[in-house]
Amino acid sequence: MRDAFALLTTFGRRGGRLRAGSLAWFPLVGVALGAALGCVWWASDRLWPRLVAAALTVAADLVMTGALHVDGLADSADGLLPHAPRERRLEIMRDPGVGAFAVAVVGVVLVLRVTALSSRAPDIALLAGIWCAARAAVASVPRFVPYARETGIASSLLDCAPGWPALLVVPAAGLAALGVGVAGAAAVVAGTIAAVGVVALARNRLGGFTGDVLGAAIVVAETVALVVAAAKW
Repeated sequence: MRDAFALLTTFGRRGGRLRAGSLAWFPLVGVALGAALGCVWWASDRLWPRLVAAALTVAADLVMTGALHVDGLADSADGLLPHAPRERRLEIMRDPGVGAFAVAVVGVVLVLRVTALSSRAPDIALLAGIWCAARAAVASVPRFVPYARETGIASSLLDCAPGWPALLVVPAAGLAALGVGVAGAAAVVAGTIAAVGVVALARNRLGGFTGDVLGAAIVVAETVALVVAAAKW
């Protein structure tokens, strides 16, 4: 549990070895993060207009996660979207530089997150459910998808990685539905499908997943879910 919190958030000790057992705690980290951000959203909404409150919530997410997942999204965008052979894609994703694809994708995602949050009243259960489902979905990826690199931060996840965390998407959908009804459940389902799509794209173009791909899948799942929840139901 400590390893999961240390990797996915800026809380707890840093630098611990990430073991396959840590994956089982990813959904719990998601619930805690989502609930904390929901509280930020709720409190900010009582002090500022909704657009400002939404921007502060997105900023708080970047702080609480150390921008880890957004960094993964940027690297994945640069590696997966342009035309390049597999080995070149992996090299691009390892390069600390940021390309045009990363700038465009991250920019669009941040705008969508802010505008989606600003379009509705704050709801803690909604964010707790969405953030839980996003991490539950990626926690099962190492069990079913090969690792694209020979070594890396996620290589330690391959031994005895659990497949059951993805099942927690169902209670996560129920949690989101507690807040906003059918919109919350639909949001979680759409976000999970989006996460699977990111992993499938990586499987096709890289031959498997990387740590960056998991981070990208989390951010894409959350963003798609927020957009779906913001629809005119």
